[in-house]
Amino acid sequence: MTTATTTTAALPAGHRERLMQFAHEASFEAGARLFEEGRRADRFWIVRTGTVALDLRVPDRRPAVIETLGHGELVGWSWHFPPYIWHLGAEAMSPVRTWEFDAEAVRAACAEDSEFGRVIAVWVGLVVADRLHASRIRLLDLYAPHDSGVLE
Repeated sequence: MTTATTTTAALPAGHRERLMQFAHEASFEAGARLFEEGRRADRFWIVRTGTVALDLRVPDRRPAVIETLGHGELVGWSWHFPPYIWHLGAEAMSPVRTWEFDAEAVRAACAEDSEFGRVIAVWVGLVVADRLHASRIRLLDLYAPHDSGVLE
């Protein structure tokens, strides 16, 4: 579910430009894993082209796809919060081109410039809230009993 808060459009132009100073291009083939749930979160991405699926491990089942992300969307938020461990997994659903960011460098810039840090923190927080909502809805779709009366 692409919303204005999950894309770079949510960032004021000057802060978006500052963030992009840390970017370098990265590409992933269809089926490539960007990251795995439970592993160290040391980078993040903004999708340029293609689609990335966020998934959640479910015992005795295939990972549940929680959300798909596309152009301009932030892939990964766990890099922003200690202990910097991925809460979900991510897989390229098609060939994907991204801007990739070193999390430590961006966190250092946030610490050096409190206004930039606040803007990035609010943006990442909005993404987390959006992903939490999407996760809840998707898990209810997958696992709630049919006709259970559960509404969005």
